[in-house]
Amino acid sequence: MVLAGGGGLRLGREKALENLGERSLLEWVLLQLDFLDSDILLITARELSYPWFEGYPRLKVVSDIYPGKGPLGGIYTGLELSDSFYNVVVACDMPFLNRALLGYMASVSAGSDLVVPRFKGLVEPLHAVYSKACLAPIERLLKQGILGIRELFRLVRVRYVEAEEIDWFDSEHLSFFNINTRSDLARARDLLRVTV
Repeated sequence: MVLAGGGGLRLGREKALENLGERSLLEWVLLQLDFLDSDILLITARELSYPWFEGYPRLKVVSDIYPGKGPLGGIYTGLELSDSFYNVVVACDMPFLNRALLGYMASVSAGSDLVVPRFKGLVEPLHAVYSKACLAPIERLLKQGILGIRELFRLVRVRYVEAEEIDWFDSEHLSFFNINTRSDLARARDLLRVTV
């Protein structure tokens, strides 16, 4: 699933549709998720139409069940509506996702409720694998007004993918590069010229 709920406030416009090379940010993300064997849910904060993506028949656009609850509400929505027990969850502004890393994370998910990368003391909860076992704990947090995703970690079984594992697939950690500002967008365009 892809979270596209943010309003792009720091960028000043709808970032999912921002062009990066010949594709939008969202198209770059979808391209890296096409290895998944299921529908891809695009979770939005409000009723939005993405007619540009009619060529992606497996893409389903849905709006938040709990509006205004940030990424945690988006994750809840995706898990509730997904047909899969384990779900890859990424943000719409991560154009350099690595299929092999995502596949590896999915492959080590058995026995865990959440698989999340961890490096330099940080975790990347919007580049993770969540199971439906997270639904009830997330709902409890939402109903208590607790919106921090990291609060979920103490309530579920977490499998951390450590830096040395990440390095097998993505030694520069570009998978986690996301776009929030115009300078991020400019850097992504420079990186695209180097990596393509």
